[in-house]
Amino acid sequence: MTNLLNYDNALNKFYKTLKLTSLPISSWDFYSTFFDKHCKSSSDVKTLLQLAKNNAWVFNEAVLEQELIDKEHTIVVTDAELRIVYASQNIWEMNRYHPEEIIGQQPKMFQGEKTCKAALKVISNAVKKKERFEATILNYRKDGSTYNCWILGQPLFNKEGEVVNFIAFEREVA
Repeated sequence: MTNLLNYDNALNKFYKTLKLTSLPISSWDFYSTFFDKHCKSSSDVKTLLQLAKNNAWVFNEAVLEQELIDKEHTIVVTDAELRIVYASQNIWEMNRYHPEEIIGQQPKMFQGEKTCKAALKVISNAVKKKERFEATILNYRKDGSTYNCWILGQPLFNKEGEVVNFIAFEREVA
């Protein structure tokens, strides 16, 4: 098993040096966690690019690939009323929700009794003002356990200057 882990780590380093839209496949890749993660991230990028096109986002689309693949952030997109319309597949690793379980919900579903109200107020004010924000808050997993979630959020505007979505780049932090 150690050999497989070493192989996976070596492939991860190698693939990060390449700018490929698809990866070469070898028999070991089918057992590789990096390969599976890369496939899911690539699928997420394609879906997000379609969402960007459908909603006419005025947004640097290269950021999506950088955030998902390079930085391994979880991405959550809401509509203008803050209902979740998309979550990247790696959300499962952070809070044990599958993306399809949270579609239509609001991000407050991850908050609970111990979530800092002052941090929530900062986020709420930024959303009302249609501004970018950065915060770390205590969130709750599906099983009720807690984790610290760093969030970088921002409104997404269409060509007419209207907010059509909000996007959040997230990761669990210590």
